[in-house]
Amino acid sequence: MIDIRQMRYFVTLAETLHFGRAAERLHLTQPPLSRQISGLEKELGVKLMDRSSRHATLTRAGQSFLEDARAVLAAFDQACNNAKRADRGETGELSIGFMMHAAHTVLPSLARRYLAAYPDVDVKLREVVPNVLIEDVLAARFDAGIMFSPGPVRGLETRPIFHEKLCLAVHCGHPLATRKIASAHDLEDQPLIVTSADSAPTARKAVEEYCRSGGYAPSIRLEAQLQNTIVNLVAENLGVALVPDSMRKLAFSGVSFLSLKNAPAIAHALVWRTGNLNPALRNLLAMTPAVKA
Repeated sequence: MIDIRQMRYFVTLAETLHFGRAAERLHLTQPPLSRQISGLEKELGVKLMDRSSRHATLTRAGQSFLEDARAVLAAFDQACNNAKRADRGETGELSIGFMMHAAHTVLPSLARRYLAAYPDVDVKLREVVPNVLIEDVLAARFDAGIMFSPGPVRGLETRPIFHEKLCLAVHCGHPLATRKIASAHDLEDQPLIVTSADSAPTARKAVEEYCRSGGYAPSIRLEAQLQNTIVNLVAENLGVALVPDSMRKLAFSGVSFLSLKNAPAIAHALVWRTGNLNPALRNLLAMTPAVKA
């Protein structure tokens, strides 16, 4: 069978039309080069070269084979390069699911840096509810997810990449709305609108612990899955809420945001399935080191 080495030898000889110079370029002596060309002609069943003691000329068959051989070699070299780039994570696909808050914190800069470093990777982004996101990552529907830290989950690797403080959202007519800062004591007996424990357990836990730091149990009026829903409920004067500070960026009508004394912080985590071997994911992990609280 014809091998790729024989084709390289032939193309080099066809470009030099001189066995000595071709052998030198190929780091061979002339006899093995001549044997390889003869073997190629035998396999093809056609004469590619007219030989003299020093020079060679292409036959018509050789001229035709040269054009095709160059195309085959170029395609082969490209295939080898593509395989190496794929192994390095420079091509391929990377899918990332993210909670809404990530769009206002870590996701835009991370996506910009990743795409600048790996422009040939097809990056797919999709906003997902946090509790669904865990299932999607475990089921390999996403390579990675960005969400509030879910705590230990079997089969899931977790890395904190950002810490965000909570702030207080109140209706603009609320007595606290004229203040710039509030404390845990100010929230005693205030009706709270909180995230449900199944959708964002770490965020829910942070709210409850902050209330307990003021010496009381939280007075929960309503639960919702999404933080923007929570703030919209605050806008209807149905209660107050401790929400991520990034919610200020959305400029909700009828809502005032106050900083919190000794504000709790929640971690945004990058999560991925244990054993995911996607090289594109490997590069994402390399540019997102863990951060301390």
